[in-house]
Amino acid sequence: MMRLLPLLFKNSLRNRRRTLLTVSSIAVSLFLIAALLTVLSELRDPPVAPEGALRLVTRHKVSLGNILPISHAQKIAQVSGVEKVCATQWFGGVYKEEGPWFAQFAVDAESFLQVYSELRLSTEEAQAFLMDRTGAIAARSLAERNGWKPGDRMVLRGTIFRMNPELTLRGIYEGGDQNSFYFHWDYFNEGIGNLNFAGTFGVKVKSADLIPQVVQEIDSIFENSIAPTKTETEKAFILGFVSMIGNVQLLITSICTVVIFTIILVAANSMAMSIRERVHEIGVLKSLGFSRQKILGLLIGESLLLSVTGALTGALGARITFDHLNIISITRGFLQRFYVTPDTIVICFAIGLLVGMVAAGVPAWHAASLPPAEALGRV
Repeated sequence: MMRLLPLLFKNSLRNRRRTLLTVSSIAVSLFLIAALLTVLSELRDPPVAPEGALRLVTRHKVSLGNILPISHAQKIAQVSGVEKVCATQWFGGVYKEEGPWFAQFAVDAESFLQVYSELRLSTEEAQAFLMDRTGAIAARSLAERNGWKPGDRMVLRGTIFRMNPELTLRGIYEGGDQNSFYFHWDYFNEGIGNLNFAGTFGVKVKSADLIPQVVQEIDSIFENSIAPTKTETEKAFILGFVSMIGNVQLLITSICTVVIFTIILVAANSMAMSIRERVHEIGVLKSLGFSRQKILGLLIGESLLLSVTGALTGALGARITFDHLNIISITRGFLQRFYVTPDTIVICFAIGLLVGMVAAGVPAWHAASLPPAEALGRV
């Protein structure tokens, strides 16, 4: 079969325009599939800082929209194995009427920098943030998109809460979530009338081995209270938040299925035309002693060559393209990374094989099964 490879390559380039269009259509389709599979992969396995392995999130047991008394923090801090607790509250304000969306949180500033230690600030910026009750810090990517620098003053217009925090940017942090903005919970609490509540509590645990014990003990403390809790790892919390979007996996799987079906039709049409044009030549090959298996192998091999070339071009093109894009800026922080994994490339390669086999299967089998006399008689 190896001796027939030159013939296979030559046949695939016989009609270069059709070959180019076929490979291009498959490449574009697999580029889309690689992108969709990467979105699904990133949503199912969000990036979590190494420090996050020792971090839990405690929220209301009923819903993330329910609040917890701030007094919960003191009780959680007394649980054996807990190192530090930080109260956080989603603010959800508007920076500018037409400005880009970004996440805003009121946090207990001092404990926040200890619990979320992957957020890196200079010593001067950290001190400035801690000392200024109207101070705030922002992610580097977020600050660059908005043209912010330390010392800038800004106002957030409350949409959920009846307060408009007047803040001063005291620091720009590296690492962590690159679409977030934090200011003091004390200032927020005073602005809403000292209602003393928080949406979640970030809990730093002393050791990973203690996590199951800490989770169980925290939730048991508040089990019969007016505000029962659900404590889970940070990764589980993020995945639960993502699940609120809907059944993304079903949506992406459906789109990929439609795309695969479409490219099979495109490739099948191309191969059928190519094989139909060569029926007379197939008769000549059979007259020269080529077996049906060899002819079938040549035709399917040509289809596989085109489909796999297109699939790898699309998948590797997606890998190279997304590696050079600032995905945080493009998605406004919704995705923190966009890495086309080797597993995704392998899946695209497998799809290419499937397309090649299915597209050429029926016309190749029919052409290879024709008697030599009948094949030679066709024009």
